[in-house]
Amino acid sequence: MNKKIGFIGCGNMATAMAGGIHRAELTAPENILIFDAYPEAAKNLSDKTGAVIKDSAAGVAAEADYLVLAVKPYVYPEVLASIAGSVREGAVIIVIAVGVSFDDVHQALGAGVKVVRVQPSTPALVGESDTTVCPDERVSAQELDEVMEMMNSFGKTEILPEKLMDVVPSIASSAPAYALMLIEAMADGGCLHGFPRDQAIRLSAQAVYGAAKLVLDSGEHPAVLKDRICTPGGTTIEAVKTLEDEGFRRAVIAAVDACAKKSSAMMKKD
Repeated sequence: MNKKIGFIGCGNMATAMAGGIHRAELTAPENILIFDAYPEAAKNLSDKTGAVIKDSAAGVAAEADYLVLAVKPYVYPEVLASIAGSVREGAVIIVIAVGVSFDDVHQALGAGVKVVRVQPSTPALVGESDTTVCPDERVSAQELDEVMEMMNSFGKTEILPEKLMDVVPSIASSAPAYALMLIEAMADGGCLHGFPRDQAIRLSAQAVYGAAKLVLDSGEHPAVLKDRICTPGGTTIEAVKTLEDEGFRRAVIAAVDACAKKSSAMMKKD
């Protein structure tokens, strides 16, 4: 693709995204342009990818074909104001924050600007993000393909309508936290029965990773795969019964629902 890709903000998510783009050789290192209000963060990212550090957000915006706004949601108004009037003509703005809509960007940068909302997750740091993508109607098919290529460089990607982007953290970008809590709880149970802590964590993490890979690679329903493990009268069905008795499934569904409602409320903040 060999386009100029700009990042405003050089935190963990920008590092994961730029790192994936760099490893996939989607563009030359000198075409990755970065700026962060904290110079050390920009230097760290530059050292890892060869990205060019610019002296301002507006400086990145003026050159980038694809401009990733990799900052916290509360910083968006300030960042959008700082690049208004500087965005390169025809550039695609990539928004990664929950609660920042197409309208927010259009109002700040102009009705004609092209916007793609994306929601990567922290496993992007190891190339396993579950990224969701939503383009506005101004984005061309080729531009969407190029955005998808970028996102696929650090994980898997799904296209969603904007109404689902409002609640996507509930089963995607926020969901790794649920899995990490499950791994921690399983490891605690192992420690209860004498496993060393580090070994219990490794075994628990591999079990969750293996189960997820089994679902993704086989394409079969999780319930079908679960039933194959549950030998009648065996240990696994005893554990599954206990999880049901303790409200495991109900708790997970309630957590997803609470996350979705919070995310939707953030979108309706105005």
